[in-house]
Amino acid sequence: MTSRRLVATVALPLFFVGTLTACTATPEAAQPTSTQSVAAAPDSLLATAGLEGKSGREIVEALDQLSSPRPLPVMGSVRYDHVILSDGKGEETVPIDGDEFYISIAPYETATHDCYFHNVGTCQGELSGEDIHVTITTDSGEVLVDDDTTTYANGFVGFWIPKDVTGTIVVTKDGKTAESPFSSDPEGATCVTTLPLA
Repeated sequence: MTSRRLVATVALPLFFVGTLTACTATPEAAQPTSTQSVAAAPDSLLATAGLEGKSGREIVEALDQLSSPRPLPVMGSVRYDHVILSDGKGEETVPIDGDEFYISIAPYETATHDCYFHNVGTCQGELSGEDIHVTITTDSGEVLVDDDTTTYANGFVGFWIPKDVTGTIVVTKDGKTAESPFSSDPEGATCVTTLPLA
């Protein structure tokens, strides 16, 4: 299923789920890494939100790229190997399988917010629908990303990069540049909002 079709499939059911909290500004105590099956009971958060049967990766991409205004009716805190979903009534943890780490970035010109673990349901960056160029390079010089892209409605754009590397993110827009270090280890930030374009 394409990302666009997945986003469309998720959009309507999400309208009917409960309320949320904001971005995660600082790391919380480590969450249990045991995960629940994505196949959920009919009245589960996943089923209610239209996410039943989706992988952790598909859920993260669908919610992050959703064009609906933030906050969404469901929040999803992205971690190293799982996403924690909540609707204010319940919580479910879905594994993110594989050897890739999701990092979502929000460059800005005038305003930003503190963020550590990206919340695909509540985080809102300043620059939505803006064309930018992103380069992500490891400390060893390997170029992981070198893309022209457009920020999502939430002002972020996300990338899957290898786990357990460190390096630098560089964003350019209209002749302005922003740069920030990153780490994709188990304690690494999945939300990078320290990218002031100047």
